[in-house]
Amino acid sequence: MAYHLLQHDRKGAQRLGDAVCHALLTIKHCQRCNTFSEGNICERCASSRRDSTLLCVVETPIDMNMMEQTQSYQGLYYVLMGKISPLDGVGPKDIGLDRLMARVLDGDVQEVILATNYTNEGEATAHYITAMLASKGVRVSRIARGVPVGGELEYVDSGTLAQALRERKAYGG
Repeated sequence: MAYHLLQHDRKGAQRLGDAVCHALLTIKHCQRCNTFSEGNICERCASSRRDSTLLCVVETPIDMNMMEQTQSYQGLYYVLMGKISPLDGVGPKDIGLDRLMARVLDGDVQEVILATNYTNEGEATAHYITAMLASKGVRVSRIARGVPVGGELEYVDSGTLAQALRERKAYGG
């Protein structure tokens, strides 16, 4: 991208550079959900339309945006900005799980929805958070996984298909 901009669009390169510098100076972390924000509290956390009893935990701001695109979740979020990864030297303290615990216990949260990725690290993170919240009287749930909408079984990997079978639910169709 840099070579392309230098060769074909130097003004565009300057605008991009200025935008990145501006973002570095103005973007910070929301004090409640830890996502990127221009203010101390992001728009989602400040909204009175969100369900404050639900807190969805995601790994990154991009994951939060994907959840929002579903238009099926109206609760609040907590963004870890990472995941537990012992092989990379990333532990619970490195992703601020103490801040998550404080966030869960500071208000109305009745359910924590774990929406970490279904990778080894995401699973370890979800397991750790579940254990951390076990004695706090807060319901913990995990997003489901399985066959994608519009997917055909012959193209689904066997691990995903096995998990979908184990997590099946009653069908009233």
